[in-house]
Amino acid sequence: MVSVNDPDPIPLDEIEANRVYRRTELPRPYPDPEAWDANLKLSLDLYPDRKANYDRYRAAKKSVNVDYLPIKMDVENVSRCNFRCTMCQVSGWGPTYQRARDMTLDEFKDLVDENYGLIELKLQGMGEPLLGRDVYFDMIRYARSKQIWVRTTNNGSLLHFQDNYKKLIDSGINEVQISIDGTTKETFEKIRVGSNFDLVVKNCKLINDYCDEKGILRTRMATVLQRDNVDEFEDFVTLGAELGFKRLSITISLSEWGQDSWSKANREITVEDRITPEIAGQAIELGKSLGIEVTFWNVTDKYDINSPDTLCRWPFERVYISSEMRVVPCCMMGDPKVMDLGDAHEFTKVWNSDDMQEFRRAHLEGRIPKPCQFCYKMTGSNNTPVQITTNGEKLA
Repeated sequence: MVSVNDPDPIPLDEIEANRVYRRTELPRPYPDPEAWDANLKLSLDLYPDRKANYDRYRAAKKSVNVDYLPIKMDVENVSRCNFRCTMCQVSGWGPTYQRARDMTLDEFKDLVDENYGLIELKLQGMGEPLLGRDVYFDMIRYARSKQIWVRTTNNGSLLHFQDNYKKLIDSGINEVQISIDGTTKETFEKIRVGSNFDLVVKNCKLINDYCDEKGILRTRMATVLQRDNVDEFEDFVTLGAELGFKRLSITISLSEWGQDSWSKANREITVEDRITPEIAGQAIELGKSLGIEVTFWNVTDKYDINSPDTLCRWPFERVYISSEMRVVPCCMMGDPKVMDLGDAHEFTKVWNSDDMQEFRRAHLEGRIPKPCQFCYKMTGSNNTPVQITTNGEKLA
């Protein structure tokens, strides 16, 4: 077994080489190809307006003003959680750990109806979506009735409650990601403060057994690697197989949530430069032997300002809608207090508003806004943070 905790510092050039490797060669998470392709075909066949929008999107080049609606969207049904994970900005929302009100079902339906171009929707943001109770399942069913691919993430703590695991799978959801950030009770509950490891383990088995009974693939285990769990790197693969998961996605960089305070905190616990290609490869091979697919997320040097083709795609194809119906650039911010681009009740106007166009222009001109810089390879003389004015405030 290769040691993750190498006491010797890694040379900078080797770190950069590993980052390039991870970005370009390590397998990344992807939806079930056959199911995705079938859903997309049916989606475009059933909805001519959606197909026309999709065709315009596919033909377009990245520009300030776009002639299509977003094809993907993250929708936060609730911005509150029953966990206070150490690397997550929700832990700073005390004492209630709730940022804003819940989204209503009518607001969700109106949003989906207005955005007729959607082919994919992630229904979860900075909260635990199952706290939304039956409204959450109604949202899933409504989006699926429009043949939109729907995926979600939860913390596994409420799947047993009132048979939520059955309700979730029976809603027609396409993918359910469950967060597991420790393979022992001690590690799990240290990172995911307020959790119960034994209950989450039980609930994962419940939902995976139910999927097996129905003969469908819906779940994915998700792990955020960090200082307190890096010693358990390969153990996550073993645990995932034991819990009945067929897929495991490991995140090897921590979000900074577009905020200086979180940048400092999460940079102190990140272990992204310890996961070498050799170590990652061993986890992949272990997964193959146990029947679980291992993939990796990493945003270090993910985007580059040197070409439109290597810019972040979010400004040009996707947005994040917060629970109080504000338009946020992406899930790596997940909070309109970091950057607010407008009122989602009038989304069509916001999509090509002055603020949104200036946001796109900043990316196209290499003037990456400060909250976005974490996801970029920050090189070049043009890399001066842009000042974007929204709601009368300048956001660096």
